[in-house]
Amino acid sequence: MAKNVAHMSEFRIGSVSNRSQFYNEHTGIWYKRNTETGEIMGGKKDGTPYKGVRKEKI
Repeated sequence: MAKNVAHMSEFRIGSVSNRSQFYNEHTGIWYKRNTETGEIMGGKKDGTPYKGVRKEKI
């Protein structure tokens, strides 16, 4: 039986490297941070964490 391999490129396998995320309780936003420079890259306002990005230990 043939396998449909085209769907394999539509999602990421494993975690995103060189990035982490943390939750700010005051604003209620998940922020993404570059682990090499420490720069905050962006925030997610819907209250759910980013997929495939490791969480920082607080």
